Amino acid sequence: MKINYLLKKIYSFPRFLRVLLLISIDILIIYFSVHITFNFDLDKSNLIKWLFISISIISTLTNFFSGFYLNITRFIGSQTYYKFAKNNLVVIFLIFFFGEILNFRLPNIFSFLKLYIISTSLIFFIRIFIRDLVMKYSKNKIFNNSIGIYGAGAAGSQLLASLKLSGKLNIIAFFDDNPKLWGTKINDIKIYPPDQIYKFKDDLKQILLAIPSIKISRKRTIIKILQNLELPILDMPSIDEITKGKTKIDALRPIPIEELLGREVIEAQSDLMKYAIKNKTILITGAGGSIGSELCRQVMQHMPKKIVLLEISEENLYKINEELLQINIEKIKIISILGSSSNFTLVNNTITDNNIDIIFHAAAYKHVPLVELNPIEGIKNNIFSTVAVCEASVENHIEKLILISTDKSVRPTNIMGASKRVAELVVQAYAEKESTKFNKDSNYKKTLFSMVRFGNVLGSSGSVVLKFKEQINSGGPITLTDSNIIRYFMTIKEAAQLVIQSSVLSEGGDIFLLDMGDPVKIYDLAKQMVNLSGLSIKNKNNLEGDIEIKITGLRPGEKLFEELLIDAEAQKTDHPLIFRAKENFIMMDEIIPKLENLKKNINERNKAQTLKSLKELVKEWENQNKLY
Repeated sequence: MKINYLLKKIYSFPRFLRVLLLISIDILIIYFSVHITFNFDLDKSNLIKWLFISISIISTLTNFFSGFYLNITRFIGSQTYYKFAKNNLVVIFLIFFFGEILNFRLPNIFSFLKLYIISTSLIFFIRIFIRDLVMKYSKNKIFNNSIGIYGAGAAGSQLLASLKLSGKLNIIAFFDDNPKLWGTKINDIKIYPPDQIYKFKDDLKQILLAIPSIKISRKRTIIKILQNLELPILDMPSIDEITKGKTKIDALRPIPIEELLGREVIEAQSDLMKYAIKNKTILITGAGGSIGSELCRQVMQHMPKKIVLLEISEENLYKINEELLQINIEKIKIISILGSSSNFTLVNNTITDNNIDIIFHAAAYKHVPLVELNPIEGIKNNIFSTVAVCEASVENHIEKLILISTDKSVRPTNIMGASKRVAELVVQAYAEKESTKFNKDSNYKKTLFSMVRFGNVLGSSGSVVLKFKEQINSGGPITLTDSNIIRYFMTIKEAAQLVIQSSVLSEGGDIFLLDMGDPVKIYDLAKQMVNLSGLSIKNKNNLEGDIEIKITGLRPGEKLFEELLIDAEAQKTDHPLIFRAKENFIMMDEIIPKLENLKKNINERNKAQTLKSLKELVKEWENQNKLY
């Protein structure tokens, strides 16, 4: 306590006083070093007095002007010591050299080397002692948290060094899978086997993962073990992020949610991405939405000739436009158009004015409960925006149109899913009509129509993951419609990349399916998110828990599980993670009158007849909304 009090007093000094204190300590060290080196009584030897005074003054001035005293003590490192050692060697050599020239009766050079070693070593030792003392004080002052690091390799040791410099965390143990490391130490911190981590449960306040290069499957296993500790778990950035300068090694962060979902992150094939986009003029409808905005980012990276954004929301269009302008280092032309993709004239003019090559049609209302409550607007937007975009594509003979669809279109139980299934049928009908024209006239420039189906997208608006995070941060409860509900998940980045890559594979009328990995039980996901936040589940067996998971019952139109195929089998493509299917569809002559009838009922705002017309188009749809 007395030391802490003294350090607190010294901390309150102005910086120049602290520097003077360090200079005084160094002078005393040199005094002591000269004394023990030459073994003379300083009071009787004028020679030694001269040595002491000259070495003290010259060494101190040299170190001062070289910036030695500008270094912050608690951050001082090996480079500073090397610089000091070099300066000290030069000073002692010069004193010996000039002493010889002036014919002073000096001890031999070996005595001076002895002086150099003793003085340098003592200053090193005292500096390290002061540094560690200051850091210990800082640590006690700022944080009392006891931290464990999982991973005792190079990343773990670098993380420890970085955290020690910050003085903010008290690292008490390492844990590692490698038996050869057990019982050894890194900077006096002992390394333990992973199974001993539970012995530290009462002492640890947090776990830091320092395993950036490990396979995600192994990392997921480790996370599963650690989450039972009910401690906050933070992860260090990937090696790629660190080496590219995107972040620092100690920029700790929560565990990325994709690492909880039982599937490897899919990396895009860069050649395929480039082939799909380079020197093309791209139109993205719904450009400000979750998928649309990520498509914009991915397209920008692969050198399009021009990118055109069509978005109904002014705010969303502004945000994505500003973001693209910030990353547009290649000065790619960006055109932002505010309006609805249901407006045929607007879409048609956009295509003709900009000579569009490829359209990614991502404009849609996707939130199941909202579309259930607003069926007319949901159906109108999702179906007739697709009709308008398809018709304009044909009139202008664009190369390709890719519809962004959803697994909820397969045997739909809600209006959103049924409307997206009709959008698929529209695309299929146009694809078949274009193929027929081409078969009759091989010179006809046909448009290749295709669609991509995938499941839930992590981080998209309305995502269950974002909802759970908000509920955990607010103290709960987490609301879940059914404990048995399962879903497929994919990151936004993966989804956008695979959509772009699938466009290269299009033959016309294709339904592309993306490899979504294994489905995830949403109840288990909720528990994982609670545990990784350092909290516990509140239930009848743990009444003192932090977060309750409340089951509210399935919403109208909600399924326990989703499917990707209706009546076909998936076929492999040249991409290992993209599959193709050909499903039954409605011919153009048959679908047009049904669409016209649907449009008439929408214009009349007749909900009952609108839903009846929707049912005629999607016979497998079972309307579970009791309101209609």
